[in-house]
Amino acid sequence: MTDKLAAKTDKLAAVKGMNDIMPPDSAQWEWLESKVRGLMGQYAYRSIRTPIVEPTALFVRGTGETTDIVEKEMYSFEDRLNGEQLTLRPENTPGVVRAAIQHNLTYDGGKRLYYMGPMFRHERPQRGRYRQFYQLGAEALGFAGPEVDAELMLLVHALFSDLGLRNVRVELNSLGVPAERQAHRVALIAYFQQHLDLLDAEAQRRLLTNPLRILDTKNPAMQPLVQAAPQLLNYLGDASLKHFDTVKTLLTACAVNWTVNPRLVRGLDYYSHTVFEFVTDELGAQGTLCGGGRYDGLFELLGGKPTPAVGWGMGLERVLELITEQGASLAAPVPDAYAVIPDAASLPRAMHALQALRAAGVSIQMHAGASDGMGSMKSQLKKADASGARYALIFGADELAMGAVAVKSLRAVPAGSDAAPSLDGQPARDSGTQAKRMLNAIETWAHTLQLRP
Repeated sequence: MTDKLAAKTDKLAAVKGMNDIMPPDSAQWEWLESKVRGLMGQYAYRSIRTPIVEPTALFVRGTGETTDIVEKEMYSFEDRLNGEQLTLRPENTPGVVRAAIQHNLTYDGGKRLYYMGPMFRHERPQRGRYRQFYQLGAEALGFAGPEVDAELMLLVHALFSDLGLRNVRVELNSLGVPAERQAHRVALIAYFQQHLDLLDAEAQRRLLTNPLRILDTKNPAMQPLVQAAPQLLNYLGDASLKHFDTVKTLLTACAVNWTVNPRLVRGLDYYSHTVFEFVTDELGAQGTLCGGGRYDGLFELLGGKPTPAVGWGMGLERVLELITEQGASLAAPVPDAYAVIPDAASLPRAMHALQALRAAGVSIQMHAGASDGMGSMKSQLKKADASGARYALIFGADELAMGAVAVKSLRAVPAGSDAAPSLDGQPARDSGTQAKRMLNAIETWAHTLQLRP
């Protein structure tokens, strides 16, 4: 019996690599998400929300059987109720494309979409990389021209500028079209086969299945070999070069600096033309903030009609970490006022008044009592000060008898009107040397209440 009781009372913790986000940190997330939504609206991108759980086959086809994500990192399971093979999404581009095909989303033209939400990969948790992580993504479906490639990069550049991020560079490459990529693949395999003794185990495994990924190796010993490997840019035809040149020209016209990185690749056949990354050196090994590219072949691979598409994904944890790393800070949100209610008998009138103030735009934290009462005035004012609010609204019996509420300033504020209005339009009682120094906004709120019928 004792062992059973102990088992029941053991503390439970979150899964390793899946983190709680609590106040005040959650306020930073809300701030970032608000910035994102505002900017997406300016570029006419609309929100899409897809399920967190998808058929496993979606990611095997859409992410690639030979990728590390599918081979090692996916949270996959069998639904014991019906035997379906399901997976927690490791990324969201396949889900967006699946939704577009299922609902015939592009029947009347291209669509610009964005999403924010959790993704899941079973990998070793480390700085900027977690098993549940949050990704922002933008996808432009049904647009073949290079101007949309550039637009998506301008969107990222504008977001980082709006967030005040510095020292983020843009790297570009072109993967051409399948025939050009196949010619490069043949040359790449031949080159690496001449240097088999220099390939590590991972590169040897990828040689015949996904040789492009060898170019992305992080093994320092292989860097000279990779640097001398055949470059895909040398295999591009006139049309592919024109597409790539247009992207570069448009970025330059919009004052976005870029560099071509011939080693920037995507190892899956449905990618084509432009690929890009936004990279920083200030986050160690996890320096890629955003990566994207054109994936014109994915719709067909997932059973849809041929549809051009391009998009990107961005890890929000890394963005927030870079904001902190570069010295930016976001003040924790605090209420405008704290409601002090000395007597429980005053609660009905006080809470009615608070609802009216909140409806007028005032954020208010109400004091909550204990089982033995509301607590002393002194203890409530102490909690009011600790809340960070600029004002304490004191709903004392004397004040309420006059149809008023005392307003006490808790910290220095800009000079405002000397009149301290009450909820009923009558002057509030002076309850301290700064009680009459009302913030102009509080006076406006009071006048708003007076005008209500």
